[in-house]
Amino acid sequence: MARDDVQAARLLARQTHQVGRVSGRKPWRAALQWISRGKLGQLQGWPMVPQLNTPWQDTISAERFSWRQRAANLDGEIVFAVDYQTCRQCRLGWVEQPHTDPQYQRCGLASAGLAALRAEHPGLSWHTLGGHFPDSRAFWTTVGTNVPGGYQQRELCPHITPD
Repeated sequence: MARDDVQAARLLARQTHQVGRVSGRKPWRAALQWISRGKLGQLQGWPMVPQLNTPWQDTISAERFSWRQRAANLDGEIVFAVDYQTCRQCRLGWVEQPHTDPQYQRCGLASAGLAALRAEHPGLSWHTLGGHFPDSRAFWTTVGTNVPGGYQQRELCPHITPD
């Protein structure tokens, strides 16, 4: 990777406060999801996740109904993304499938993105739904240090509807 790419990714990691947001709430989408008993979400290209022209973006998740996605945008390309869900009532948060483009790994994007979510949702205990793959355990240990919940596996609370 070129030095300029590393510097650009590290600058991006420091710009988490520059977030574009799209709510993505569409009552008709929820109704179709309910009518189809969840099958609508399995259709190719559903839903369409917008690409914003901001360093970071917060949009609907392409994979999980009612979840959000936080992503880092570098020169029009998504180089980091993670799906997340929160429950203020239970004071819990979940993140799933964080992914950093291999070219930009170890530039601080995942740590910065997860830290920004924690800062925007203070007082939550953070978890994941699934087990951690053996090759990702070091990542979760590092990003989970001193984080309430430590990104350990935990089922969704009863207030969150699973996909």
